Amino acid sequence: MTRRRWIADEVSGDRAYLTGSHAQHLVRVLRARVGQQFDIVAADRVRVGLVTAVADDRVEFELREEVAGRSIVPVSLLLAVFKFDRMEWAIEKCTELGVARIIPVLARRTDSHLAAAAAKRVERWRRIAIQASEQSRRAATPEISQPLKLRDALSPEGTRILLAESEERTTLKGALAGGSGDSQITLAIGPEGGWTDDELAAFESSGWIPASLGPTILRAETAAIAATAITVSELDDPNDSK
Repeated sequence: MTRRRWIADEVSGDRAYLTGSHAQHLVRVLRARVGQQFDIVAADRVRVGLVTAVADDRVEFELREEVAGRSIVPVSLLLAVFKFDRMEWAIEKCTELGVARIIPVLARRTDSHLAAAAAKRVERWRRIAIQASEQSRRAATPEISQPLKLRDALSPEGTRILLAESEERTTLKGALAGGSGDSQITLAIGPEGGWTDDELAAFESSGWIPASLGPTILRAETAAIAATAITVSELDDPNDSK
C-alpha cells in the first residue's frame, strides 16, 4: 500500500514534526496514531517516518530509511499575475505536474488591484504548493518567489521560452527541441490580454525564444498547465531517480 506523504514543518536530526493546521489535519481528519508510518520529506530527502507522539497541533516522527524519489524536472514558470482564483488553480496543477519554481510577475496588463495585493498572497500560494506537493508525492516543494516587475525577471539561467499568441511558426515542442541543451528551462506565461508590444520587445532583446501552444486562444491558467505538461513530458526521464 502506498504511504501518504507529508512535508515536515520542522526537522531535528532523525526527528521531524508537523505543526499547526498541518498537524491538525493529520490528527483530526486522518486519525493519526502512534506507530503509523508515512513518507516524510525532510531537508529535501524522503524518509519513512514512524509516528512517535500525537497532539492536537503537533505530530512527531522518527525518521528511518530513505525512500527513492523522482528527480525534480528543472522547469520554472515566469507567471504573470492574473485573477487569484485562477492563478491558485494554475499553481496547484503545475506543482502536481512537477514544476520546480514559480516566479509571479507584474505585467503591464496585470490588473492594478491584483498587482497591489499580490505580495500578500505569496504565503497562501506557498501553502497551496505544499498541499499539492504532498498530494502528488513530490520530494520537494516548488520555490515561489515574491512578485517581481517584468524587467527584473527577464534574465534567468538556461533556455528561456516565451509563450506568445502572436507566434505562428514555432511550437513549444519545436522550441524545446531546438534549445541549447541547458539544464534549466523557464517558460513565460502572460496575463489576461497577453503581453504588450513593448514587453514582447523586452523578451526578444533578452534572448527569449517565442513559441506557440497552437491556434486557439487559451486562458492564462490553461496555458500555464498545458505548457508545463508538454515541457515536463519532453524532459522527464521516468527511469531517473534521486
